[in-house]
Amino acid sequence: MDHHDHSPFDGADTDGAPLDEAFTPRQEEVLEAALGLLVEGGERAITTAGLARAANCSKESLYKWFGDRDGVLAAMIAYQASKVRVAVGGPAAQRPADTYRADLEGFGIDLLAVLSGPASLALNRLAIGQASREGSRLGDLLVARGRRAVSSRAKGLLEAGKRAGHLRFEDTQGAFETLYGLIVRDMHVRLMLGEHVPATNTDRAMATHVAAAIDQFFRLYGADAQS
Repeated sequence: MDHHDHSPFDGADTDGAPLDEAFTPRQEEVLEAALGLLVEGGERAITTAGLARAANCSKESLYKWFGDRDGVLAAMIAYQASKVRVAVGGPAAQRPADTYRADLEGFGIDLLAVLSGPASLALNRLAIGQASREGSRLGDLLVARGRRAVSSRAKGLLEAGKRAGHLRFEDTQGAFETLYGLIVRDMHVRLMLGEHVPATNTDRAMATHVAAAIDQFFRLYGADAQS
């Protein structure tokens, strides 16, 4: 594989990868290095030799862990999505309402922090730039490894709230889309366009924005609001 030293990884099929992939600490270090290269140098910076240098690992390890270039991009996206965490604890019925609300707020803060970060913005800008390019799969990878993985975890959290009697809804997908929309609004698009968005400036600003979004969500789907 040495002849790939000067060029990006070649494409191949990554559709069979699981939505929630677990990475070792070393693999996470490599993926952080890859995200850094993307932010600093764009798509052309993601090469076998460049990533091996930046992450201080062998090209053989890169191919063993991630396969081809699409595999690296898919792993980068999955790693970013894994930063949007969902609290896990005891049975849902044993989680009081204030604890469950804190779980939703934690999810929202993670979601906003990831989406507003330079790595996710770089990935999304790259996908948009490639959208009209024949054979480009980055947009599909972002949906499959990013949005879909986050959606799956969030819907599990919403279902747990429903089982515990904290929420009422018939359509889980609709409830998720409402939650996502209340948290993200149009901020992701504005950030990708380079606009300054105060709600993402600091941890405190994000927490304040997310708390207000969860207030609105409970007014729509909270069990007390509908009783």
